Amino acid sequence: MPKRLLRGEVVSDKTDKTVTVKVERRFTHPLFKKTVRRTKNYHAHDAENRFKVGDFVSIEETRPISKTKSWIVVGEIERNK
Repeated sequence: MPKRLLRGEVVSDKTDKTVTVKVERRFTHPLFKKTVRRTKNYHAHDAENRFKVGDFVSIEETRPISKTKSWIVVGEIERNK
């Protein structure tokens, strides 16, 4: 089974070796036919503490690393300037 890949923005880097990534998904509401935005935060493993708040990153699903971490940062999409 393929691993899920998500793209999002780093919103917190306060914890050691962990970043919080906000992932936004858009879909059309079934009744009102309006585009709706929903966000969810994921804790992702960042072993080298490379990523800072505002960076856009790609995360991949992995085995559970801790109680809340089941994702790992695989790459950077855009660096915060």
